[in-house]
Amino acid sequence: MKEKKNRERKMHPAADEVLSVMKGHRSIRKYKKNTVNDRLIDRICEAAQQAAFASQTYSVIVSKKGPLPFGAPVLLTFCVDIHKFELIMKKRGWKWVTNDVFSLLLGLEDACYFAQNFALAAEAHGLGTCFLGYAPYAASAIRKKYGIPKRVFPFVQMTLGFPDEDPPVRPRYPREFVLFREQYKIKDESIAKAMKKMDEGYLRQDYYKKLNAKIPLIKGKKENFTYKGYSWTEHICRKWGQWNPEDGRIKKQFREAGFDI
Repeated sequence: MKEKKNRERKMHPAADEVLSVMKGHRSIRKYKKNTVNDRLIDRICEAAQQAAFASQTYSVIVSKKGPLPFGAPVLLTFCVDIHKFELIMKKRGWKWVTNDVFSLLLGLEDACYFAQNFALAAEAHGLGTCFLGYAPYAASAIRKKYGIPKRVFPFVQMTLGFPDEDPPVRPRYPREFVLFREQYKIKDESIAKAMKKMDEGYLRQDYYKKLNAKIPLIKGKKENFTYKGYSWTEHICRKWGQWNPEDGRIKKQFREAGFDI
């Protein structure tokens, strides 16, 4: 009993509020016209920088020049940034010689932790966010637009602003489909349970129907789904289960940014 009380006393007084922000995350795709002032962005960035890191091999570019996706007042571009650390190494008489596959993995870890912290801090201030995953395919254009030097790679963007919509929280897998204790083991019934939770949750919200979002089947396959039954697992299976050849675009973007993979 004494040990339990000691653990409770060590809990941060804002723990419930933090968990509430995390569990209330939604992607916001409609924003008010209100601007987000620079002091608030600086405050959020300062908190985001307390994320865990390997070498702080990240940067973020803030843009308010429109038009921006979803009419957001701010667009953030999160980057893997080896360049700035190479500048530090130069001051010390060193050169970056670690292979670029590992360099990018290291940078992605750093940048992902920072980006997620940024989103959480923003949402704690009443702002809305939406991550945009197409940045790697447009990396060369993004680098040119913002004057990004080589050895810096824009890997994800995020809209930021005050929400002008209040969408429901989207479903997530059951905990037992994510959290494994000591050994990785998935039971067949847990697969069915996970699929049911995701599909029924999205169907209740009419998510794909409202977006009119149904991935077309490749030629030769018959469409058997209406929006009454088309939900998350079918959508994601179509997304990853139909061949999308590596066309060299990503590798080209990396090469142009000065990374040899």
